[in-house]
Amino acid sequence: MSRPLVIEQPEGVRGIVAVPVRTAVVQPGDDFLAIVADAVRGIARRADVVAVSETALAIAQHQTMAAQSVRPSKLAYLVCRFAGPLATVNQPESLQLVIDRVGAPKVVGACVLQVLGRLVGQRGLFYRVMGPAITAIDGYTGTMPPFDRFIVLEPHDPSAFAQSLFERTSVDCAVIDANDLAPAKVLGASQNVNRDVVARALDENPAGNSDEQTPIVVLKWRGEGANPMLRSGVSP
Repeated sequence: MSRPLVIEQPEGVRGIVAVPVRTAVVQPGDDFLAIVADAVRGIARRADVVAVSETALAIAQHQTMAAQSVRPSKLAYLVCRFAGPLATVNQPESLQLVIDRVGAPKVVGACVLQVLGRLVGQRGLFYRVMGPAITAIDGYTGTMPPFDRFIVLEPHDPSAFAQSLFERTSVDCAVIDANDLAPAKVLGASQNVNRDVVARALDENPAGNSDEQTPIVVLKWRGEGANPMLRSGVSP
């Protein structure tokens, strides 16, 4: 088990400790619910929140696609040339899946707004316009083997998974989209989770974004007063 990480955020919630939990590499078809429940046994308690990687959940659910099976268009190749080296849209195969979802006109319009926005000091307009269509697709940059040439799609019903883990372990759960490039997002959670607080607590991505094999992070409240991660404010 990795050492606990004390999360310090100048504008966030102090007093949250993150404990990354190592597992074997998750494979398609794995019982991810059982994997998480077994991994956090003896670590997570009733007042904690178990944060699980949306990528690991999606892989277990067969929500992957081999990059070589995608045939990028000229538009995909053109747009990806202007993206950052680690962005999903840097990969023409991943970008082509986005184009297939929303259509070429919307992608072109988002690119135009991105260029105009930069001229007036606004960044990120491309991602704002694309919204869930682009955040639902994880490119293969940073994905560890054997999935380093696979595009990972969004998991099925992450809230249902989180609620099932709570019912099995009595510990609340959140499914998280976190990386080293953007703020963390809660894609689904059990009913008692304060999603905003949990997302802020994971902005620094304590699970890592390389080959740590820690798709689970147990969040523990060690501050004063009621636990802000849970709506009921359960104390440790």
